Amino acid sequence: EFERIAAVNLKRQFPCALDTYAPKLKLYKCRGTGYGENMQTLLDELDGQTSDIVMHRKTVALKGLPLFLRVVDPKAVLRTCLTTDTEEKCTKDVKVAILTVLEDDRGVQCSPPDAVNFAIVLEENVVVEGISDLPSAFLLLFRLFYALNIEYPKEMKYSFEVIQKVFLGLGTTLSARVRCFKNKLLMS
Repeated sequence: EFERIAAVNLKRQFPCALDTYAPKLKLYKCRGTGYGENMQTLLDELDGQTSDIVMHRKTVALKGLPLFLRVVDPKAVLRTCLTTDTEEKCTKDVKVAILTVLEDDRGVQCSPPDAVNFAIVLEENVVVEGISDLPSAFLLLFRLFYALNIEYPKEMKYSFEVIQKVFLGLGTTLSARVRCFKNKLLMS
């Protein structure tokens, strides 16, 4: 339905956009210390990665987006849990989230921890699980926002605006924050 109305193939367009913009991570690095400890940790994980660097770069690009856009608490939407945690514990008081499932306590101690899979939570319910990577989870969540006519969560409003209007080219009116980000991307 989305393809028919918007004339955009999300399965093709989103990965292509990530391939284009993920290498521009130097934008994050040049201001890494100015964005706090979370951004620095994310950048350190990127430097330490030795396998599947392309996918890891895409993941870091998406995780770093809310930090770069100065979102107060991106962990409200990008959550983690362990395979040993109960679903109720992971989804309690969650309106919208992408849940990264890590392998028990040993997975948390690894640097960076390896995700077993990803899941999407809406209104305290896991609606999609077993997603293989974070970019696919973002894409599925974006589709769900459209299909269910859900507003973007305020914690990730600008991140999803970047995905919608910069990465996918859907819409031309940008908020000041997103316009600034787009200009920095184009200049880097």
